[in-house]
Amino acid sequence: MRAVVQRVSQASVSISGNVKSQIAHGLLVLLGIEDADTQEDADWLANKILNLRIFSDDAGVMNVNIEDKGGSLLVVSQFTLWASYKKGNRPSYIRAAKHEHAIPLYNYFIHQLEALSGKPVGTGEFGADMQISLINDGPVTICIDTKNKE
Repeated sequence: MRAVVQRVSQASVSISGNVKSQIAHGLLVLLGIEDADTQEDADWLANKILNLRIFSDDAGVMNVNIEDKGGSLLVVSQFTLWASYKKGNRPSYIRAAKHEHAIPLYNYFIHQLEALSGKPVGTGEFGADMQISLINDGPVTICIDTKNKE
């Protein structure tokens, strides 16, 4: 799994002009799933994201996680995180998981975040043409790949 995690002061996802989900301060997570990904990857990633200390403490140092900050989560599926651009100028998405594998794992990941945080998680709609609006706070953007845990 690949995730682009952005600390935001607000974010929303819209489909056909209708807001599906929105959050105030928190984390926007763009999530890419490949066929080799498992529930173990989803568990590790959920824990990593919830424990990232990327919010400022009283001294202005990034030392606080999302739970301690009281922030919200918005997760949006994004198969393009698995783009291969090595040959030519048109990216290939062959490594992105097919719907049969990706949708259950995406839903499992959302469930894990909700279970671990005790809060609902905003989402997009898998496979939809979505418009994402955000104000990146910092800016802070972290890229995480479950195949590179070291």
